[in-house]
Amino acid sequence: MKKRYFGTDGIRGRVGEAPITPEFMLRLGWACGRVFSEGAAEQVSVIIGKDTRVSGYMFESALEAGLVAAGANVKLLGPLPTPAIAMMTRSQNAAVGIVISASHNPYYDNGIKFFSGLGAKLSDEVELAIEAALDIPMQTVDSAQLGKATRLVDAAGRYIEFCKATLPGQYTLKGLHIVLDCAHGATYHVAPAVFRELGANVKVIGAEPDGFNINKGVGSTATELLSQQVVETQADFGIAFDGDGDRVLFVDADGSLVDGDALLYVLAMHRLAVGQSDPGVVGTQMSNMGLEIALGEQGVQLARTQVGDRYVRERMAAEGWQLGGESSGHLICGDVTTTGDGIVAALQVIKAIVASGRSLSDLLSGMKRLPQVMINVPLPETSLDLEGDNPVSSICREVESSLQGRGRLLLRPSGTEPVIRVMVEGDDAVEIQGLAEQVADVIRCA
Repeated sequence: MKKRYFGTDGIRGRVGEAPITPEFMLRLGWACGRVFSEGAAEQVSVIIGKDTRVSGYMFESALEAGLVAAGANVKLLGPLPTPAIAMMTRSQNAAVGIVISASHNPYYDNGIKFFSGLGAKLSDEVELAIEAALDIPMQTVDSAQLGKATRLVDAAGRYIEFCKATLPGQYTLKGLHIVLDCAHGATYHVAPAVFRELGANVKVIGAEPDGFNINKGVGSTATELLSQQVVETQADFGIAFDGDGDRVLFVDADGSLVDGDALLYVLAMHRLAVGQSDPGVVGTQMSNMGLEIALGEQGVQLARTQVGDRYVRERMAAEGWQLGGESSGHLICGDVTTTGDGIVAALQVIKAIVASGRSLSDLLSGMKRLPQVMINVPLPETSLDLEGDNPVSSICREVESSLQGRGRLLLRPSGTEPVIRVMVEGDDAVEIQGLAEQVADVIRCA
């Protein structure tokens, strides 16, 4: 069955426009409470956290009311990174964790992400069950069965200690000068504490949220200020999180951006060097071909999945591998956590840098990125047919033939925007730009 509301990473959209409305969130909370309460021997517990968007207050209250009406107990964590909600869902033995966030989107968007009691993204079957429950008339349980809501005031401290504990005991970052960019988002009060308590000299930017400035000119989607600060302060490197803290990118000492593919390479090579490597790591369709080539030269396979960290995690579990990630900075270190965690992944990268005794840029010398072009094209009114005899499928075949194994063409509907992403990758930057524009022009006319 096709899902109506759930996309690549939960439910997301513009605040005030369906389904991102208080009325829908009330029903969504009730539907979630109903699904997870079915067959339960006692009242279930649900964790709710959020990022720093002003609309988070409104949706937190609506979800809370719906869940309580369905008979579920609610524990409110306040602003915390998405992976902290996953961790707290596990540690509190909750049935489900809910995050109110639109990740890297502007403040006027918001959304909902879910975690299972194991701290992983929900399965398609559970998401479909929640959608089905949305069609049932909402009924409040008897007053004796109503849930209760409490606030966990020490959640941030627990998460800080969890992050630090992913490194060996007595591990220190003393001697490192780091610039942190918290995107005015959910990491603003926990990330600086983690790195400072581990001994690093930390300069912080993007840590003054006002409800409206999340991701605005800062964070992993806007790293110019971070690059400037790293160079000006002569820091060892900079670290950028996105609004909800499940992504991380680095900036090296000369201000150059280091994306998720490059960080995945650093992690994989470190594990290979210390004898902890699996036969492969998991990336996505968007992972740069240069990563695949570099890993292959060291005997490590890159397995690709569709875009979305949930699919990366599923493939990791299927292969029995511990490392996976996306170009965007969703990095999953499966031996220390269950989901993409910006702070934890950053600590693992730093551990690799320190263990090598080399600079970040030096560690990346073994990976040569292939030029990659991405064009976002508004979705055509008619569905795209890539198999039949039509202009779109024809131009795709022509492009793939011209690349002759030197690169890739990928068409992917966005999970968060009404666009088709046209990606062309190859060894000639000028050539792939022209090829991507050809495909985009044909789609616009479809």
